[in-house]
Amino acid sequence: MVKAWILPLQDTIQEQVDEAIGYGFDGIIVYVDQARQPPAFYTGGWKDRENKIPADPKSLFKIASISKLYDAVAVTKLVSDGRLSLDKTIADYLPELVGRIENSDKITLRLMIQHRSGIPNFTDAPNFWAAPTETYEESLALILDKSANFEPGEDYEYCNTNYLFINKIMDDVLGYQNFQFIKKEILMPLNLNNTFGSLSEVNIDDVMSGYHVGHPFDLKADEHGMLATAEDVGTFLRALNDGSLFEPGEQEIYASIYEYEHAGWVPGYQSFAKYHKDIDAVVIEFYSTTDPKLYNWNLSEIINNRIVKILKRH
Repeated sequence: MVKAWILPLQDTIQEQVDEAIGYGFDGIIVYVDQARQPPAFYTGGWKDRENKIPADPKSLFKIASISKLYDAVAVTKLVSDGRLSLDKTIADYLPELVGRIENSDKITLRLMIQHRSGIPNFTDAPNFWAAPTETYEESLALILDKSANFEPGEDYEYCNTNYLFINKIMDDVLGYQNFQFIKKEILMPLNLNNTFGSLSEVNIDDVMSGYHVGHPFDLKADEHGMLATAEDVGTFLRALNDGSLFEPGEQEIYASIYEYEHAGWVPGYQSFAKYHKDIDAVVIEFYSTTDPKLYNWNLSEIINNRIVKILKRH
């Protein structure tokens, strides 16, 4: 990491990507959409290490918690339509959890979106990633009857349980899976034809392989929610930040509840989506190697910063 930090800055993004592969990443995809320039793609390493297939910028990638941006936009649109209320609570929307989730009568939809609920995080359960839960009920069972980590609204703690509940609430209000709503209201208007809700919707050969240090096998076939190409994520992020994604009145709601950039992590897959206002550039980075101590996460953040420095220099 020290080496990655202190080495002289490369002249080009491609050279920076090539250098990063030398630090142990199996594959990298970088997408840059800078104003007044055509979108640019950079790749290094492998799409599939075993079969020696080079990294492909059009590969599908598991975007993990970047999906929370799409969820927050969907909530915004449902609030704008009057179908959800940011001030209603878990007790209002999921009454079966009263007495099982502490403070369920005080935790509002707004607090869940903002990670200020105090609910324990189900993915923090011991050895969670060795055998992840597959259903809402299995995930819920990991945190039922546990004490709150703090009083609602009193602190901030990033928590996947918040979005487990938000997705359940959206499903219940809509009467169908909320990804269909996301597809109709977000993906189709932006022509995002390479964004999907799960592995079941895609050809597995289109998915970039993922690797976790110490685990011998490709993690490509593990189900972890949304997948997308770097270009699709970049197009979405541009529309999120410039407001073109929203109908009148929606942007004000969104700005009051959530952020405009995100990162994601599941075993084998690290993803970063950020808009840099000073250079009017959307930058998406996908890395297909993770490790138990998050060494690669910290290393990728150094690389991300160097990529932006190169962009600013040019």
